[in-house]
Amino acid sequence: MTNKNKKQKFTAATTCAGCPIGVVVRTVLDATDDPIVVTNATGCMEVTSTIYPNTSWRIPYIHSVFGNAGATASGIEAAVKSLSKQKKVSKKVKVIAFGGDGGTYDIGFQALSGALERGHDFLYVCYDNGAYMNTGNQRSGGTPMGASTQTTPFGKESFGKERRRKDIMAIVAGHHVPYLATANIGFLQDFKDKVKKALKIKGPKFILVFSPCVALWKFPPSKTFDVAKLGTEANFWPLYEVENGKYKLSYEPKERKSIEEFYGMQGRFKHIFRDENKDSILKKIQTEIDNDFERIKATVKAHKD
Repeated sequence: MTNKNKKQKFTAATTCAGCPIGVVVRTVLDATDDPIVVTNATGCMEVTSTIYPNTSWRIPYIHSVFGNAGATASGIEAAVKSLSKQKKVSKKVKVIAFGGDGGTYDIGFQALSGALERGHDFLYVCYDNGAYMNTGNQRSGGTPMGASTQTTPFGKESFGKERRRKDIMAIVAGHHVPYLATANIGFLQDFKDKVKKALKIKGPKFILVFSPCVALWKFPPSKTFDVAKLGTEANFWPLYEVENGKYKLSYEPKERKSIEEFYGMQGRFKHIFRDENKDSILKKIQTEIDNDFERIKATVKAHKD
């Protein structure tokens, strides 16, 4: 991942076997040769990379509490701008914020929304693993329908999460930022290209990257990239970008895989496959995500026309 002739910006973290957090971080940090300052909301990335007295970070790094990564990034960017005007900083410094889905969709969204609306020049990367995994798998706004979590458990009184996940991309797009995109660790070159593009654009940028959780999605560590790729092949995680309000599809499966295959690889959905209404449940979920994909395609086409 890292060029041997370059100084490493991020070293091994104490993540679970098969966790893609290291891939996410290195892909982002290696996309530029400019100086970088990182802020990172509380979550799996933070706790596995900063266990005292060690750190995986070899660049300036600020741990933000759960709710304020966007505010911290705003402050860093304002400081860099001031120091540049004072001729105390001569190089272009990239400001990058990382947060999980809990710290992005939910707890940290107010600060993120403010930073996006004010137009700060930074890149926000959300590594989306679909729940609050650092604290044991509580549902978040990014948890998909049907998933069993600690706060939406499968049982006599609960089916698992009954509501769909937030469309965080549409919400961010509503802030009229110059660039936002979805990415997937299973489509690494696409991810790299999008980060490089984002870092060349002035203003707030947002990348939402699919980051499967081995431990709490319950699949073998060797299957991380298989699960990730299948998420996009089943239309669960479409790849697209929005640049200056115009949508562009990054990838379209030649033959769509089924949500049954994608859900079937993960223990968090095993109760669905035991339900007597399995077929209707899966059909409902498949129809909804396919409809979402068709809406994205229609928007792309409209912008071309």
